[in-house]
Amino acid sequence: MNFSYLTDPAHWDPSNPGSIPNLIVSHLGYTALALLLGAIIALPVGLYIGHTGRGSFIAINAGNAGRSLPTLGLLMLMVTLLGLGLLPVLIALTVLVIPPILTSAYAGMRNLDHRVVDAARGMGMRPWQVLTRVELPMALPVMLSGFRNAALQVVATATVAAAVGLGGLGRLLIDGLAVNDYSRVLAGAIVVAVLAVLVDLFLALIQRLIVSPGLKGS
Repeated sequence: MNFSYLTDPAHWDPSNPGSIPNLIVSHLGYTALALLLGAIIALPVGLYIGHTGRGSFIAINAGNAGRSLPTLGLLMLMVTLLGLGLLPVLIALTVLVIPPILTSAYAGMRNLDHRVVDAARGMGMRPWQVLTRVELPMALPVMLSGFRNAALQVVATATVAAAVGLGGLGRLLIDGLAVNDYSRVLAGAIVVAVLAVLVDLFLALIQRLIVSPGLKGS
């Protein structure tokens, strides 16, 4: 294997717009935006379905639908409809992250220990207090697992942004293939893999810090 591109200090110089650190920053930017939009859309829907039990078929089928959608094909469709730019990429990546976030929010709410919820109601808690002080904290481990799954998927898939002329680590793959520079392609693949692992470890640390100690075994 040829690691020359990866080990060349010039490719790690932040003053170079096409350097690996700058590509990582833009890659994480696409990832963060997609996760934010996906959470804004999917969390309220998943929590509502899980809390009320209404429309559960949406949450049950969302995972299968999300896995069956080809992200690159969806991106090309969005480009056809909307033109080049950031918006088609965000739509494609957001559609990718919605199913795991939605299904984990639904599953977290539906798998609660209802004896605890009933006890909270028996103590006189209002519905919003039961939701925010009892149900959400208990569902948090499952919800965060779904968020971590979504983050891994979008970190690996955000490379498609380069296919429509944007930045990110996909530039190493697309540009490397264009000029038969397989050292650059290898560098891109390695950096994406390492970045995915680091993102998951970071989110695991966040989960460890914010989940109640009594629920960490859930």
